[in-house]
Amino acid sequence: IREAAAEWAVLLAGGSLDDRQQEALQQWLQADARHAEALVFAQRTWAALGRLPAEKPTPHRVATVAANVSRRPRRNARLRRWGAAACLTLLLGGLGLSQGERMLLPLLADHHMAGGEVRSLTLPDGSEVILDSGSAIRLDYSAAQRRVELLAGAAIFQVAPQTGRPFVVEAAGGTAQALGTRFLVQHEARGGALVGVLEHAVQVNAAQQQRRLEEGSSLRYDAAGMHDTTFDLQRATSWQRGLLVFDRQPLGQVIEELNRYRPGYILIGRDELMQREVSGVFRLDALDAALMTLTHEMQLQHRELMGVSLIY
Repeated sequence: IREAAAEWAVLLAGGSLDDRQQEALQQWLQADARHAEALVFAQRTWAALGRLPAEKPTPHRVATVAANVSRRPRRNARLRRWGAAACLTLLLGGLGLSQGERMLLPLLADHHMAGGEVRSLTLPDGSEVILDSGSAIRLDYSAAQRRVELLAGAAIFQVAPQTGRPFVVEAAGGTAQALGTRFLVQHEARGGALVGVLEHAVQVNAAQQQRRLEEGSSLRYDAAGMHDTTFDLQRATSWQRGLLVFDRQPLGQVIEELNRYRPGYILIGRDELMQREVSGVFRLDALDAALMTLTHEMQLQHRELMGVSLIY
């Protein structure tokens, strides 16, 4: 997947695709939900590499490069593209998607939250955004549009209205355009994104589909299309109030959430515990106490070892 994503990223960076290439790309994106996420990450990586400081040219180096180019003008275009894709593949392969994403976030993002950090920010147009732990955004404002790319995590947007200048949030290959004031966009662990409307409405565009989402509604989208979901938005956004709320959720999912906010790492020692249901309200500023309460109430053992909390 990473190899194909790298090749498509370099090809797209080189200009517009012909009809045959466009059809092949769409078939590849629709074949697996992971493909769109891999392509987005490959494109961001390629763009970030392009923004790194280049070697300062010297007159001798410029003359040498010009002479080489004049001797080999076009026949090396395909070779250069292949070489670029190969280098990008090596980078993505060495880092892996999740680790590489985390390492590149400080380079790519305008605002990046550390693990366990939740913060409210005011954007240049007066809109407010609340960023969840580990979340990151990049801004692309122009006279015609206010565009925010959610690179990782989740964010709640309170949009300042501006006539003729739409507010659009891009995430995981789709977009959500504000038709009102307040909504949630969240990256999903297995690819794609979730959009939930807290006030008014949002226009969602993804996988060549379009839908207007009304207040209180939510949907998930990925490369395969849009999917309706029954989602408790108040519970899902409880982190903005400094809380994590769980209602009969599997222990595996609960621990996955706690690991996003708590330093160190919690590991479940027995697979059969993963599906045990958990209900509770935990404070983000007291997650160590929450873990102790959780293990006590579920009658589990708890051991600490070199930053790893083992429960079994």
